[in-house]
Amino acid sequence: MMPAEPTLHTTGDAAILDRPKVALFCSVKCPGRLILDTYDLANRFRDEGITVIGGFHSPMEQECLRILLRSPHRVIWCLARSLLRQIPAKPVDCRAAVTEGRLLLVSPFPGTVRHATAKTAIARNRLVAEMASVIVVAHAAPGSKIEALSRELLAAGRPIYTFDHPANAALIKAGAQVITPATDWKSTIALLSLGGVRGEAKSQVTEREALAAESAKRSRAS
Repeated sequence: MMPAEPTLHTTGDAAILDRPKVALFCSVKCPGRLILDTYDLANRFRDEGITVIGGFHSPMEQECLRILLRSPHRVIWCLARSLLRQIPAKPVDCRAAVTEGRLLLVSPFPGTVRHATAKTAIARNRLVAEMASVIVVAHAAPGSKIEALSRELLAAGRPIYTFDHPANAALIKAGAQVITPATDWKSTIALLSLGGVRGEAKSQVTEREALAAESAKRSRAS
């Protein structure tokens, strides 16, 4: 089990931990429309220089890691086991990114935890969410561990963003906010990075996005 306040073991530039971060989660099985939406979002994060943290375990998460590493911007990969002895080349080649200071590998587990398990993955995902200013759940399959974590975070007052899709209806009903073209990620991250104001920040961000969406709608109509 991971300790309550784990010591983080790192490979790479640990200063990346000080940056405001977006956590990215996606279940292993993901509907086709959401795959395309998640590709677009990863490209947007890459182009806007958003620092993303994740476990990058599911196929969709790994594809996002590939996209994010095609830029000079920073990424944090949190492992569900101890740090690897060698920088991984598969399923995503991370060697150049670590060497160049663009990718930080992080683990809360000691060297004796040599394999990822369901328990370590749950602990890792909780840590990823705790370290992030903003949480994005591209898709949480019904009954999945990501759905359980998402509901836990929403109940605790953490804002979660997801895509408007029938497969995410339960998550949206539970309180997740819908990602729109008007979502201003940099402003949202900056606001939610302020400690102790998550509830207030959530309402401010939602109001600002609604105003932005309405303004864009009026512009298209004119």
